[in-house]
Amino acid sequence: MGSWRTAMAALVGAALFLVPQRGSAEDWPGWRGAKRDGISTETGLLKEWPEGGPPLIWKAEGLGIGYSGPAIVGDVLYTMGQRDNQDWVLALDLSAEGKQLWATPLGQVRHEGSGYPGPRATPTFDDGKLYTISISGDLACLDAKSGKLLWKRDLENDFGGKAPPWGYAESPLVDGNLVLFTPGGQKATLAAVSKTAGKPVWAAPIGDGAGYSSIMKTNIAKVDQYVQLTAKGIVGVDAKSGRPLWRYDGPANDRGINITTPVVLGQTVCSASGYGHGGGAAWIKRSSQGYQVDELWFSKDIKNHHGGLILLDGYLYGANDPGILTCIEYKTGNTVWQNREPGKCSLLYADGMLYCRSEKGPLTLVEATPDEYRSKGRFEQPSRSDNAAWPHPVIANGMLFLRDQDVLLCYDVRAQ
Repeated sequence: MGSWRTAMAALVGAALFLVPQRGSAEDWPGWRGAKRDGISTETGLLKEWPEGGPPLIWKAEGLGIGYSGPAIVGDVLYTMGQRDNQDWVLALDLSAEGKQLWATPLGQVRHEGSGYPGPRATPTFDDGKLYTISISGDLACLDAKSGKLLWKRDLENDFGGKAPPWGYAESPLVDGNLVLFTPGGQKATLAAVSKTAGKPVWAAPIGDGAGYSSIMKTNIAKVDQYVQLTAKGIVGVDAKSGRPLWRYDGPANDRGINITTPVVLGQTVCSASGYGHGGGAAWIKRSSQGYQVDELWFSKDIKNHHGGLILLDGYLYGANDPGILTCIEYKTGNTVWQNREPGKCSLLYADGMLYCRSEKGPLTLVEATPDEYRSKGRFEQPSRSDNAAWPHPVIANGMLFLRDQDVLLCYDVRAQ
């Protein structure tokens, strides 16, 4: 154990120097940003909100129902919504207060979301194309400029997958010439297709059902791998062939309701789940039998449900179900501080601050520091629906975007 902790400390220490230091404005091309880590590299943002929150610039309506988050490239925002019993992919003009540029249907809804209807995936932008998945399992590629449907695959009929109880919620990963996704099931727990035509490249027959998480890429022992939290645990597969390499079941609850996109750092992986379970981190290393998985720590203080985990400067931030914002030291799993003010929230990091969106609606600005909990403002959004505010907040080009079912809100969070 001592050698693992020594290596972990060195790894986390080195990671402190890897925090990007680029321009003051950026796009947000898909789920949780360019690196899928919930971290924005924008600077020049407000460090404290005035009473009532930052200024609301505009409100757009007509997006349809659902929990799909925004992907933003330039002046265009992409998302999904359910209208007229179909899942639609939408493009909105941010320079014209969210005016719709195009809308493309993916087909009739075949999954009602078990009481929470509407798509969940955030579209992924790559090289002028959009890739996304409907709640029913329609994997689609569209031209980002026109909305033209270029190809479509059915995760159930084409890959033998089975939608989880609340429908497919994954945002597909585009890596090189591949699109990666999780049909679930015996034949193709994870799968890869060519991004140009959607032709199958490989399938990983692990046997796990699909969870509600999204795939991450990492490199362990000089082998490129894809990492995913399924209905049963975290799995790693070879990026070239899809061959299963290892698994770590610690962070998965026994209900199969596993949502948190894994955190990857060096040879470590971390995730968590709610419903009283918790989360943990594991060290993955090569062995004579292939791979060895050593759990480094497990904590009941990161019972993360839908809000995601953010790893920053050696500390892990996330909402502990049923609603306690928690800071944990990543190398040890020790809890540093907790606070109930933000509630059960989804997280975004930008310019030294955590943007915490409670599922009940309020947003809280919190200084991202392990020193202590420091709140820097809180406000209630207008036009709140009766549904949980599950879409994660997004910042792009100095603007904060909040999706609430049919409504999109745009706030100016730039420091004046």
